[in-house]
Amino acid sequence: MAKTAKSIFVCQSCGAEAPRWTGKCAGCGEWNTMTEETAVAAPASVIGLAPRGSQGRAVELEDLEGSAELATARMSTGIAELDRVMGGGLVPGAAILIGGEPGIGKSTLLLQVAAALSGAGRRVLYFTGEESTAQVRLRAQRLGLAKSAVSIAAETSLTNILATAGTGVRPDLIIVDSVQTLWADDLDAAPGTLSQVRAATQSLVRLAKSQDIALMLVGHVTKDGQIAGPKVVEHMVDTVLYFEGDRGHPFRVLRATKNRFGATDEIGVFDMGAEGLREIANPSEVFLGDRASATPGSAVFAGMEGTRPILVEIQALVVPSAFGTPRRSVVGWDGNRLSMILAVLDARCGIGFGQQDVYLNVAGGLKIVDPAMDLAAAAALLSSVSNTALHGHAVYFGEISLSGAIRAASHVVPRLREASKLGFKQAIVPGSGDIKERSLKLELLRVAHVGDLVGSLGLQRDRKGP
Repeated sequence: MAKTAKSIFVCQSCGAEAPRWTGKCAGCGEWNTMTEETAVAAPASVIGLAPRGSQGRAVELEDLEGSAELATARMSTGIAELDRVMGGGLVPGAAILIGGEPGIGKSTLLLQVAAALSGAGRRVLYFTGEESTAQVRLRAQRLGLAKSAVSIAAETSLTNILATAGTGVRPDLIIVDSVQTLWADDLDAAPGTLSQVRAATQSLVRLAKSQDIALMLVGHVTKDGQIAGPKVVEHMVDTVLYFEGDRGHPFRVLRATKNRFGATDEIGVFDMGAEGLREIANPSEVFLGDRASATPGSAVFAGMEGTRPILVEIQALVVPSAFGTPRRSVVGWDGNRLSMILAVLDARCGIGFGQQDVYLNVAGGLKIVDPAMDLAAAAALLSSVSNTALHGHAVYFGEISLSGAIRAASHVVPRLREASKLGFKQAIVPGSGDIKERSLKLELLRVAHVGDLVGSLGLQRDRKGP
């Protein structure tokens, strides 16, 4: 008698399993995400090829051959901003997962990468599961890449993809757009479910590792901006990239959240136009291009993204609240960080915002995680609440502690060099920390406490301050 396959219910948001259907997932709390799937192990035909030389024997690390050559065999994508984010280019055998909102530019970027590599004599396989080959060609014509020697196939069957990749000359790069559209014949589950996504990713990653083929996968994102599917998919790949951007702005930011072959704090900046993504070599000039320097509530933050200094405008608006509970709205920064800054200004300087709505915005659609933005945010808030415009040629950076003290920031000299290069004349910096660079043509104003910043704007401090 044939054994009946056991059915389980799997949450499509977090991957939690349950023996029966429930309206609310016990793992993540989402509603109506439980889908019935057959609990069967992935067969060998789905898992993929075994890595070369993996017969279960262990060898000494120093005895491994070809490691040094592999580390230096990075392939340049032809896009400098993408190479920066990935640590210098594509590593053979590396698996890269790229996510982002629909229409952000993921497919456009990968098509440009495929065209650049094929133009350099590399063999590229581009598998699309969301478009036909005619639609891909139409997009390539719009980007001026229609004559590129890229091998394109509209395929969603995992078996056919593995067979195509193993036929003919070994490809240097395989692009799959997207992994949620793939399905394996041996799995009794619909495409896009966790079982199919997990099996497809594992199969493709093993193929890439065994044949030293670079692999780039496109992943859909949830409404929270996270890549859809179980977190184990992100663990299986070597690099996870996120495409960020505001639809109201043409700028796109590519950020790495995981990178086994490079840093995770580098970003790449692009400009989305009719002819595709254009690299922005100097993002500071772009983010400050439309800035009105004499407007109250505007401050320039000298930040760092990896090894790159970026100057960006911080905008604040403080207005009387029409409701009992004041509103706090933040775009491009951590809302909890704003609440902390407001509490410090109230407790240490006596400047309260309890009856006022506070809005804070990072101009250009950039998202900042650098804690040194505290001082620029405080300056913009104080400028708005006092209706006093800040110095038009000044930059701010420094971390504010709960005591009100301004803590020293990292990479001080690169920040100041970028500000000096763009014509700024003054820098408000933390009072602690030694600045060894003496050739900068900047007036340095040291502030040891947030109260010193309040005094520089001519505001009256309360007795609460030290």
